[in-house]
Amino acid sequence: MNRTLAGVFWGGLYLMVVLVPVFLMLVPPVPSGRPFWLELSIALGFVALTQIAVQFVLIARFKRVTAPYGIDVILQYHRQIAMVAVGAVIAHPLIIVLDNPSRLKLLNPVGGNWASRCAWVSVISLLAIVFTSVARKRLKINYEWWRLLHLVLGVLAIVFAQLHASLAGLYKNTVWKQVVWVAMAAVMVGLVLYLRIVRPRWQRNYRWKVSEVREEPAQTFALVLEAVDHLGMKFAPGQFAWLKLADTPFTLEEHPFSFASSAEQTQRIEFGIKALGDFSKRVGSISPGTRAYLDGPHGAFSIDRYQAAGYVFIAGGVGITPIMSFLRTMSARKDQRPVLLLYANTTQDEIAYEEHIRALQASLNLEVVLVIEKPPEGWTGEHGFIDEAMLKRRLPKDQLMRAFFVCGPPVMMKAARDALRANGVLQNQIQSENFNLV
Repeated sequence: MNRTLAGVFWGGLYLMVVLVPVFLMLVPPVPSGRPFWLELSIALGFVALTQIAVQFVLIARFKRVTAPYGIDVILQYHRQIAMVAVGAVIAHPLIIVLDNPSRLKLLNPVGGNWASRCAWVSVISLLAIVFTSVARKRLKINYEWWRLLHLVLGVLAIVFAQLHASLAGLYKNTVWKQVVWVAMAAVMVGLVLYLRIVRPRWQRNYRWKVSEVREEPAQTFALVLEAVDHLGMKFAPGQFAWLKLADTPFTLEEHPFSFASSAEQTQRIEFGIKALGDFSKRVGSISPGTRAYLDGPHGAFSIDRYQAAGYVFIAGGVGITPIMSFLRTMSARKDQRPVLLLYANTTQDEIAYEEHIRALQASLNLEVVLVIEKPPEGWTGEHGFIDEAMLKRRLPKDQLMRAFFVCGPPVMMKAARDALRANGVLQNQIQSENFNLV
């Protein structure tokens, strides 16, 4: 199945999972003679419930589901649709009360009935998820503990929402309807168990060890892993994996990093990690021989997915990491298609992998343009930002025959995409990946 058909299939299945349970509730017997606003409120509640339940699928990292879109797109959608679902959850009781103010007592957390109390637990859990997610950095919540809290609150939200719907009894007044909703809740909670128990148990059979930790310029470390008693991991250049450095795969601490090595090497792989966060700053102190586990590969940002006569790679900062995988893979394959690399950094000292990039020019048809925002005295290369004027000077004449890959900070990527479009590059020629996965 090609990517387009796969995308249509999974999108259609998603809509079916979200909407079919709602339609099933309309199968007789159903309550009658109720006002429109009450019916609308209940419909919003059911839609929100199914949307919340499906979120467990989106975070389970099923490769077949994420492959047509890229997991970064899936997680972006997860964040956005979760906010829509929370809005529907809040609208559900408000509309009920506005329709009949005598129901105001149901909004009392300690009053009302058991159905309304269960609803309160679910709503509070959802609001806690939103608050801790939006304000995680300001609250200085550790990433690993935030993930655990996110999962616990998510399970509480779906379980108590199901209890609320069952106790309320509206549109669930037959045994088979109860079974549909209980089964859906069980499947979604089961996905959490799969992600936290089943998958780590499988990962125990695919252990890795740290072979080398090499310091590169610009506070960047090359973390090299070797497969232990297995054939390694096949990946496409530009993809990434969640990395665990621990004696057990059941650890809560895992972080996504792009492969920086050639996709032709499956048993010895390399990640490029810049010392930016708490975990990445500790990478330099990791000892060779440290046990590691990987969950991957993931991502749709890869030259293997797009056939072209040549490429233009635009990288900013740590966004050079997947580009290194592109270049090293092309070198290993003796691929002589023309490549233009524009690599932007704030200062010259922040250029990572420059020595490796220059060395690759010997085996590739590669033009390298370094762009420095604050160049040192005597700098003769490009300076400032990768903007419309710079691209007009640098883009190859055969630009309509090439594929464009952009990776870096979000602001830089948006500016680069806009500048490319202004220079006549078509939208479907431009691929990008958002590194803000958490």
